[in-house]
Amino acid sequence: MSHQVGNEADDMEEEYEMEDADDDMDDEFHGRDAAGSDSDMDEYDYMNNRMQDTTAAQARKGRDIQGIPWERLSITREKYRQTRLEQYKNYENIPQSGEGSEKECKTTEKGALYYAFRRNSRSVKSTILHFQLRNLVWATSKHDVYLMSHFSVMHWSSLTCTKSEVLNVSGHVAPCETQVSTLAVKDKLLVAGGFQGELICKYLDRPGVSYCTRMTYDDNAITNAVEIYTSSSGAVHFVASNNDSGVRDFDMEKFQQSNHLRFPWPVNHTSLSPDGKLLIIVGDDPEGILVDSRSGKAITYLHGHLDYSFASAWRPDGVTFATGNQDKTCRIWDIRNLSKSVTALKGNLGAIRSIRYTSDGRFMAMAEPADFVHVFDVESGYEKEQEIDFFGEISGISFSPDTESLFVGVWDRTYGSLLEFGRRRNYSYLDTLI
Repeated sequence: MSHQVGNEADDMEEEYEMEDADDDMDDEFHGRDAAGSDSDMDEYDYMNNRMQDTTAAQARKGRDIQGIPWERLSITREKYRQTRLEQYKNYENIPQSGEGSEKECKTTEKGALYYAFRRNSRSVKSTILHFQLRNLVWATSKHDVYLMSHFSVMHWSSLTCTKSEVLNVSGHVAPCETQVSTLAVKDKLLVAGGFQGELICKYLDRPGVSYCTRMTYDDNAITNAVEIYTSSSGAVHFVASNNDSGVRDFDMEKFQQSNHLRFPWPVNHTSLSPDGKLLIIVGDDPEGILVDSRSGKAITYLHGHLDYSFASAWRPDGVTFATGNQDKTCRIWDIRNLSKSVTALKGNLGAIRSIRYTSDGRFMAMAEPADFVHVFDVESGYEKEQEIDFFGEISGISFSPDTESLFVGVWDRTYGSLLEFGRRRNYSYLDTLI
């Protein structure tokens, strides 16, 4: 991944996704209309001292789920969507990789509704600190989600619509603030990774920070991804992928590193198989690698992507897995035949930067850098999908462990928020009570 933290990285962010997206939205959404409406006043909840949220009931009556007042703007939603599709710049390390991958992609049947809009919460705003890393939202229950907001990790309860600071990352590893690049939360453990190889670990049911370290002093040291898991012995571990080309395993009972695997290029993401034996390695190379999780020995190389990859995930059955790439595709692989991917799924706008499966394996969600989250029906062979369409950079996506909720973090100066969707069941008439 692009590892510079100084001016070059800042320039890159401005040239590509974050600044372009924000400027576009500034012109239309943030500027309001020429007549100078009172939309700011309409959107503010003075009783609770916060921006107004959008509920499912309001959305059913025609309110935009993000609260964008299209009727007051000089452009329609449809026209602005078309403009975004035409002008959004997908960041590529290998030129024209997105165009080159299109011919292999499956044509899917869109229009499904697996997760219905439940709420948009504008009083909690997620933050993106690196334009290529988008794993900063984690749900631990149907109503509880953790996300990065500036220099704090926040807890949001969608049940009570309240937020609280869980971890302030200032001064734990260095005297100044740690710039958080990635986040993981599971089974009461929170692990935050930083731009200089920092790791900060906190148990949510204990006060203070449990463990913090800097795992490398390499100049190229961004912590790109973290995955928490329980070993076969029942011990809690996590795997950290780093830009120094290393993958490190940490034992949280002993608070120490237990394994260090090295690869020929920066590792942007890893995923451990459900049985703990295999590890997907993707990074700054079009090829991915499936390796033995203990020795790091390559079992097979994954051929098909045309650019660098930043996302991976196992389906809970341990037979298939997915990889997401800057060539705008997500590829599905089957361990029984890894000579080529089973299928390739295409994004609309840009790279596939985050992938999640539901715990029952029924659905898979993939997030683009902005505007689109795709939810696929896995049992249909990824033939059917729900396309969630909004405006803004995506900081992360997460299904709740019980599969009932899907959370999407949206980064934007005005319309930054947390989108919440609920799984549709046969008793979805209950949604009318929300």
